[in-house]
Amino acid sequence: MIEPTIYELSQPGRKGVAFPESDVPAYDLPAGFAREALKLPELSEQDVVRHFTHLSQLNYSIDGGFYPLGSCTMKYNPKINEEMARLPGLANTHPLQPIETVQGNLYIMYQLQEWLQEISGLNRVCLSPAAGAQGELVGALIIKKYHEINNAPLRTKILIPDSAHGTNPATSAMSGFKVVSLPSDARGNVDLEALKAECDETLAGLMLTNPNTLGLFDENVLEVIQLVHEAGGLVYGDGANLNALLGVVRPGDLGFDIMHFNLHKTFSTPHGGGGPGSGPVGVSEALAEFLPSPVVTIIEKGDEETPPFFGFYTPQHTIGRMKAFYGHFGMHIRAYTYIAMHGPAGLLDIAQKAVLNANYLMAQIKEDYTLAYDRTCMHEFVVEGAWEDIPDIHALDISKRLMDYGYHPPTNYFPLIVHEALMIEPTETESKQTLDAFAKAMKAIAKEAREDPDLLQTAPHNTPIRRCDEVKAARDLVLCCWIPE
Repeated sequence: MIEPTIYELSQPGRKGVAFPESDVPAYDLPAGFAREALKLPELSEQDVVRHFTHLSQLNYSIDGGFYPLGSCTMKYNPKINEEMARLPGLANTHPLQPIETVQGNLYIMYQLQEWLQEISGLNRVCLSPAAGAQGELVGALIIKKYHEINNAPLRTKILIPDSAHGTNPATSAMSGFKVVSLPSDARGNVDLEALKAECDETLAGLMLTNPNTLGLFDENVLEVIQLVHEAGGLVYGDGANLNALLGVVRPGDLGFDIMHFNLHKTFSTPHGGGGPGSGPVGVSEALAEFLPSPVVTIIEKGDEETPPFFGFYTPQHTIGRMKAFYGHFGMHIRAYTYIAMHGPAGLLDIAQKAVLNANYLMAQIKEDYTLAYDRTCMHEFVVEGAWEDIPDIHALDISKRLMDYGYHPPTNYFPLIVHEALMIEPTETESKQTLDAFAKAMKAIAKEAREDPDLLQTAPHNTPIRRCDEVKAARDLVLCCWIPE
């Protein structure tokens, strides 16, 4: 059913709000300050409420349906996290308050640093980066300054596997490095021979996403890290896919020197809709003094009667400040709550269930879609959204048709190394019933592609807005409200 617009509902004389009589003298605005007629709809309060409620229901959300966006880890956010972040004593504090009045805030930040260090196996963590991409920038700048301090001006090259996140090469280039892409081998790992060929005196480091965007844990990760270290480089770990590793393996134990955490993905703070995010960075002991400032620490240890006093310190070789104040504190609270409630056993269970769900869903649909790499996946997997015998059907058509079945599409056309890629991540929070229903829809669409391809090419059919020219929509933005004559 097509809902009438607010202008179609408008009737002269209807009022949604009854204003009280003014208690100050009336004053006429100078000429030119007020328009003659605003052409605003005249609606009852009920019509206004229904209009905005209806608009809110048009927004797809994780609270309303399955969000299989690969690489994004769009999982259910426990509402207790939101409640904690809204506690008046936390939500109403200000970063310019005297430090003795925010000791509780600093305790949360310090404890979160300690927990992230334990989870990652790294030596020191800084919470200030605003999101994962800024965490990557921190890592690249640390690599750069580390080599400058150690008088290695020739180390100007960063290696990026072709299965990495797309921000990795952009971050490296922004930091002044030469970017060299490494191909994947037949099993989706970093090609070792290609890596060996680049391990020379110009190597500054490697940015490795593991598990990678194919959803695969690199089978040669220890050798990869060893090769880079032997050549004098550092290894940065893109922690965006940490959801698959919690309690199973610690990147620091594998030999990673630096990594960022996406609190808004792994630790269930709001993800999507524009943020905010949070991208803390952890480093090995050798790089602890390069972290951005300031870092929360214990100024006075205290004793049995006196609690510790928290403050900040500036690392000796710091790359400087990356964010106003100390990062997105509300995200720190949410992540702290999430980790505290789950504990070590709960975090392990999250990773195991995320991997189980992904492999279960992959097994459900791999007979109908071509797997990019047919091996055990981690938290996500990639299929081709196209078939050789149906040349006119593309991944975008499948995604648009999924909307008719009531599902948000998976990630499209990424990673770039897979033809017509569809990257699917169910996360640990989806039930078997949800996965079965999604698999059923995917299998039905594969059948429709052969029997009635036009159905996919013209989808979606039952959404408020039909298929549009997405390139034109992105380039020709409509930024003002349309008001009929």
